[in-house]
Amino acid sequence: MRPTVLLFDIDGTLITTGGAGRRAMERAFADAHGRADAVSFRLDGMTDRGIVRTALDNIGVESDERAIDALLELYLVRLREEVRLVPDARYRVHAGMREAIAVARRHGAAVGLGTGNIRAGARIKLERVELDSTFTFGGFGCDAESRAELIRIGAERGARALGVSLTSCRVVVIGDTPKDVAAARAIGAECIGVGTGHFSPQALIDSGATSAFADLSAPGAIDALLEGT
Repeated sequence: MRPTVLLFDIDGTLITTGGAGRRAMERAFADAHGRADAVSFRLDGMTDRGIVRTALDNIGVESDERAIDALLELYLVRLREEVRLVPDARYRVHAGMREAIAVARRHGAAVGLGTGNIRAGARIKLERVELDSTFTFGGFGCDAESRAELIRIGAERGARALGVSLTSCRVVVIGDTPKDVAAARAIGAECIGVGTGHFSPQALIDSGATSAFADLSAPGAIDALLEGT
């Protein structure tokens, strides 16, 4: 198999958190600015820094780097609390994900994250389902505010983990939103869409995904992951 880097999105792709992230962000804005309503937009595919910047702009607060960093510190405190409060039935790993990761590793792929979550937030979310130690590298929302750029950083780290150049690698982004697809295409990567979030497989295909499935337990999904289509 050609050297392969797989980059998994978290929210809506690997796991469902029962809305813990949004509630934590709303509480952080309530703490800092008395405005839980600052986060009054869809978060699908956005990076944490992009979410905070947009929300600060919404309430007329200067969205400089210091303000964003301060808000994200509050967010992490609230995220730990919110993750603990979600019932097990609403906080789960999506079908086929654990199996796909295990198979990919057996085939020698570098398996990492490509997520808009800042690194500490990603760890908090994945700890709950015992996936935090599964991923040894990734591109995160603290690496870049642009999703395409953080995906590129994750791909470079994956190539280093394999001991090869990025240009020799097949890079595959696994995500649930058109923003995941756009980021993958922006760096010349493949994208496997999963309809486990708010977008159907057909919507992801229409946005340019290489292939798309209801989830990674669907027939053909593992083959697409390992070999392409």
